[in-house]
Amino acid sequence: MPHDTTRLHHVGHIVENLAEASSLYERLGFVVPPPSCPAMPRSEGAAPEPFGAANTHADFPDSFLELATCVEEGDAGRLPADTRLVPLEAPAEVLQQLVERIGETSANLAACLDRFQGLHILMFSSPAIDEAAVRLTAAGVRHGGVNTVRRAAPSGADSPVETIRYLEIDGHEPNTAPGTGTVPEGRVGIVADLDPGIQSARHLDHPNGATGLAEATLCVADEDLAATHHRYATYLDRSPRQEGQALVFDLDGAALRLIPSSALPTTLPGEEPPALPALVAYTVTVRDLPLARDLLHRNGVPVRETPTGELFVPAEAALGTAIVFRAG
Repeated sequence: MPHDTTRLHHVGHIVENLAEASSLYERLGFVVPPPSCPAMPRSEGAAPEPFGAANTHADFPDSFLELATCVEEGDAGRLPADTRLVPLEAPAEVLQQLVERIGETSANLAACLDRFQGLHILMFSSPAIDEAAVRLTAAGVRHGGVNTVRRAAPSGADSPVETIRYLEIDGHEPNTAPGTGTVPEGRVGIVADLDPGIQSARHLDHPNGATGLAEATLCVADEDLAATHHRYATYLDRSPRQEGQALVFDLDGAALRLIPSSALPTTLPGEEPPALPALVAYTVTVRDLPLARDLLHRNGVPVRETPTGELFVPAEAALGTAIVFRAG
């Protein structure tokens, strides 16, 4: 029977300064378009100002990397100068609800940053998200149901509107609001597969040769490995394979790697988890690994090597998350 979760949809890198992060990702060889951010006037008659949350993507054919930050009054200087402000215009009764929802998102991102700057979002891709929601509910996994949002599609897409359907998994902490994705390691959920007719209109050619999101690495306390294994076996409806001390959930062309904290120094030499549990790294495939290495060196980005010969940029040089480059 086909799985209702098939690959990695995206990971989210939460940063304190989106201008700094955009510059870093360009040095890493990714194309990141100008971010977008909601905007509202702070007072009657004033010009709209950014608020809530701002984000941008480095896109691939069936996945992407997200860069995001929370935005409060006076934070405009932490956004790139070319940030696209999106004025909120809606009937009063809808506008208030929209503002509250954006405020909740911003508060969620702020809570992530209070924990550490780095990787906090892990989303899996699904060709059958409604079936996935039913299965999770039957398995006793709390979530907020399938949400639908729509936004303007990029120029050249098959449709003028992009529809995004997603659910976020909830932890079991008391007083947790439904659908906030508050599991211990961050926001985790499932998103309907990207529409290829829309995704193909985005910029998919990166100077570093990156072609896709291949892996996310979740580091947990040694004593929590079994419980985390059980959670993700339930989320993904599959069992992992053992690889050394790691447990690897194989997806279609991608994987989730669970590692105990005692194994992190041998998996990614020199790395330490900022907290436990934590998403400590993600991996992208590249067409030509030596080319990617040369680009990183030319741009002054420090690189290390894993025991298996992959390259990675250490978390201390990449705003809190290790970034691994793998020959694809």
